Amino acid sequence: MGKIICFISDEFADFEITLALHKIRNVGKKDVLTVGYSEEAIVSESGLTYKPDLVFHEAMALNDIEGLLIPGGPIRNQKQELTDFIIKLDEESKMLATICNGPQYLGRAGLLQNRRFTTSCSVERITQLHVEDPFPRDNYVDKRVVRDGHVLTAKGRAFVDFSFEIFDYLGIYADENEKRELFRDIMDR
Repeated sequence: MGKIICFISDEFADFEITLALHKIRNVGKKDVLTVGYSEEAIVSESGLTYKPDLVFHEAMALNDIEGLLIPGGPIRNQKQELTDFIIKLDEESKMLATICNGPQYLGRAGLLQNRRFTTSCSVERITQLHVEDPFPRDNYVDKRVVRDGHVLTAKGRAFVDFSFEIFDYLGIYADENEKRELFRDIMDR
């Protein structure tokens, strides 16, 4: 059984990934593990507390990873261990799925230089924060979800679309009708 690793850090936007992780684990029957910079508990944007399952040196030793999921959250500094992990998975063509401000980590790792991507983080927001823009804006696509090979990016408000793009990539639903019914059930107003 393959593993999906989810990076968590202080104030990460947990709502953006709950649908995806729920179905990956319960329908796709994949192990879902969280990774953090330390073993310390982390408080998400919603105020819930999470304790990482792994730290990066442990995650780097795993050999059955199918992908990395990075939720949004604040624009923040990036540690080398996250960059190294992203580059390793990219070299292995593993799924790299990021949403909202999450693509910042792929940008800093150099993965968006030759890939189309989207993000919720605008140039104006970067200017307000007085930080270096981690995004190569020439490759930015103003869409809800962008898939470029094994790299999936999404705007934060598109967390349902993002989840379904992940389901397609991982082949979670073999039956198209079941997937379509779930989408209708979630999105039918």
